[in-house]
Amino acid sequence: MNSEIKVNKPEPISVPKEIAIFNREADVKSTIKTLEAGNYVLITEFYNNGAVLLKEIQYHLNKTFANKTFKEQRAYRAAYHKLSNLIVIEIEEHQLVVKKSPNIGWFKKLYPDTSDFLLTFPQVQGLNSAWQWYENGITIPVLRNKIHPFYGTYFPTRFEHLELFDNWLKRYSGPKKSAIDVGFGSGVLALQMIKHGFQKVFGTDTNPNAIVGLTEAMGTTKLSRKVELDFGSLFGKWSKPSELIVFNPPWLPEKRNIENLDEAIYYNDALFPDFFKAAKEMLLPEGKLVLIFSNLAQITGLTKSHPIEEELAKGGRFKLERCFNKNVKKASDKTKRDLEHRKNEEVELWILTHI
Repeated sequence: MNSEIKVNKPEPISVPKEIAIFNREADVKSTIKTLEAGNYVLITEFYNNGAVLLKEIQYHLNKTFANKTFKEQRAYRAAYHKLSNLIVIEIEEHQLVVKKSPNIGWFKKLYPDTSDFLLTFPQVQGLNSAWQWYENGITIPVLRNKIHPFYGTYFPTRFEHLELFDNWLKRYSGPKKSAIDVGFGSGVLALQMIKHGFQKVFGTDTNPNAIVGLTEAMGTTKLSRKVELDFGSLFGKWSKPSELIVFNPPWLPEKRNIENLDEAIYYNDALFPDFFKAAKEMLLPEGKLVLIFSNLAQITGLTKSHPIEEELAKGGRFKLERCFNKNVKKASDKTKRDLEHRKNEEVELWILTHI
């Protein structure tokens, strides 16, 4: 692990010595009242007791929230987040104390100097899922090899936008000396560019876990000499203009404070103006500026404005060469969330050039 960068990780919980417990004999209604009063509840005996309590919370909230429209879903999730994150579980010697619990390697990897602590049950669930993805790897259709995303690093779960970009790269006939990947995440776009013959990719990300994860994944391979990373916003320390700049920004506008992974999902008012201003200086005269986006914010009613269209209309810096669109596949039938808007969702690949 890169010791110079402090990774984002769940902070151990400090709870009162007297704490309510939840096991198979506990009364569910009184437990939920304890949570609603803002008090912690400790999961004991079996790991699955945590999942049982979460289901009971969902059942309880379903009687309170309509949970049908996109905005109602957000309100439901906020209430669920508040209650579920008062459920805690104990770790000793980097292992969960309860029976029939998963082995989660992140405890030792992320907390080498702390062996005994408490985390919320949702955090442990997240760590467990992240460990499975990290250990087993994830197949990305446009890449030859699996990726092994580090904890707290965004990775794609849908691939239409990656397929759009890959098809464009196949037809790209410009120079391939260098490219810049702004906000590289788990590194998929950078790896696509290397696959298609780019000699060097310079990447930036504001998430320290992304830096640590991709650095670890590349190790001392040839790839580590082709991809250079910087922990910084927008173009970071890179100052030399490039023939290709790629940006897969967040797709949803958000006004509140953004932390950790949410930066991969939500953007604030300053992101796009700041990006386009900097990109104007960092793109070579005949270069291409490629943005991967979606109409998700428009079709869900979060905003009527489209930041790329606004730049083209008012920015006076770039012109449109081409925009490619691709329908998003139907959401899984297994999901309980109302995703009717997916029928109209499209991913977009915008190719811009200097005016």
